[in-house]
This record gives sequence, structure tokens and C-alpha cells, in this order.
Amino acid sequence: MRTELTDTTSSKVNRALLEARRAIGSPTMGLVLTLVVVTDEENAYDAVRAASEASREHPCRIIAVIKRVSRGPLTLRATRMDAELRVGTDAGTGEIVMLRLHGALTEHTASVVLPLLVPDAPVVAWWPADAPADLAGDPLGALAQRRITDAAAAADPVAVLDERAAGYHPGDTDLAWTRLTQWRALLAAALDQKPLPVTGATVESEADNVSAELLARWLEDRLGVPVERVESPGPVITRVTLRTAEGEIRVERPAGALATLVLPGSVDRKVALKIRSNAELISEELRRLDADVVYGSALRRRPLQAALSA
Repeated sequence: MRTELTDTTSSKVNRALLEARRAIGSPTMGLVLTLVVVTDEENAYDAVRAASEASREHPCRIIAVIKRVSRGPLTLRATRMDAELRVGTDAGTGEIVMLRLHGALTEHTASVVLPLLVPDAPVVAWWPADAPADLAGDPLGALAQRRITDAAAAADPVAVLDERAAGYHPGDTDLAWTRLTQWRALLAAALDQKPLPVTGATVESEADNVSAELLARWLEDRLGVPVERVESPGPVITRVTLRTAEGEIRVERPAGALATLVLPGSVDRKVALKIRSNAELISEELRRLDADVVYGSALRRRPLQAALSA
């Protein structure tokens, strides 16, 4: 069921949600959290679609905050909020509230969103594209237990990592880090099978791949060895090499969903290592609401080579 409200308020949106649930015969809520998606019109469709797919695993109320930019001084722009509500089969397993803010309301997003949060449920905020430098200090970020960004969407994604590190607070995370979950699990499993001291490492990827930069920082943080970054044709990360006295431990994925795991003295093996969609990444992040201390440590890791030369 879809409902559209023009020049509305948060209280009217709440009443419309209740009426919509009654109309479809589901007056009670079985929602486990609120997912606030802060985006622009250009990225709204893809972001809401990914969040809706993720809600099939995590029933939630999705609140998409879309700031509509108008020309002219802020004081002269029309101030209003338009809303689109989706309940039932139109909203996956939860509810979708799309708020389009005009004029001065774009500067008061938290006061608009606060009355629409699911009572007594955690709040997760997600910025699919442009994100504030200080996530926890942002009015919407201050409402959330978890704050998700995507550095890969930035014009200079690697440079954004330093900005994220400077403004890091427990609860912050980035989809560039989530894309590494399978890589990190595979490399950790390889070292469990071959518990050899690592003397150096190499991460090969396409140019300016932010996930590869985070992977290099994580390896330096965990192993305490210099990690070389090498450019490859891609796509994304293509190879990780860990050097040991008995030979190289390698994970190679030149293309496709299969990678090759190479261990010294063992037969090469094929392992699944596909590139996941944003919906899968968001689903993973919604499974945990505590601080990701490993991400925080890797994010703030100073490159070991630079530290040695200082």
C-alpha cells in the first residue's frame, strides 16, 4: 500500500502509517530497528531498493531523508516536507517512509526524523554517498547506534579514509570495509592452516580502490609487517600475497566469483569470493550493532613504511 502526503508534518506521517497498517490488517509492528538513509534524489532509488532488500532479513522501518536543493537564499525558499509511505508488499517486510525536505527543513533533519523512529528500537544511519566528516556529531548520526558510510562513492575515496579516521567514533563503519569480510576470513583461515610467520605482504587492485587500502592497513595492523600496494587491471582487489619462509600464501581473483587459494606445499583450491551487492553489505552490517573495534584499529593505522622512514 502506498500513500503520498504533500506539505505534511511528522505527526501526520505517523497517523498515516497507523492507518495504512490497519488498512492491510496489520496494526502492530514487528520491526527490529530503524534504518535512516540520508541521500539525494540521484541516489535515492538505488539506496532505498538496497535497504528494502536488506529488510527481508532485518524487518525495519526505512526512513529515507532526501534533501531537495533549490536555488536562491535559504530564507526565500519554500519550506515544506513531502512524504511517500509504503507499507505491506510495497515495502518488503517492513515500512518505507520517504521524506523530501525543502527549504529550511533541510537544516533540521533530526527534528523531522526523531518522531518517526520505531519506539525502543536501535537506530542505524546510512549515507550512501556524501557523508559528514564527523558522523557522530551530525544531528542524524547522533541518533544512531551504528553509522554506515561508503568511501567508494567519494571523488577521492582513499583520501576520505584519513577524514574518517580523524573523526572516528565507536559505531562508525564503512561499506568499503564490509566488502572485505570474505577476504579477511579467507586470509585468516589460510594462516590457521599454515601458521607461519609472515615477513611481508602485497595487495594488488585497481587504482584508488579504497577497500584494498583498508585491507593493506588491516594486514599491517594485524601482522606488523610492511604491506605493498600494487596497481592491477582489476576489477577491484585481484590478489593478496603473504610472504613466508616456506613460500607464498596467495589469494587470487582476477575476475568472476571464484578465487584461487595457494598455500605452500598444498594443492591449489578454488573458493567462492564473489563481489556482493549493497543489499548484501547492508544486511551484514545490520547483524551487529556494537562497535567494530577491528575496523577502527585498521582505519587509524599509520602505514608502517611511512612510520619506519620517519
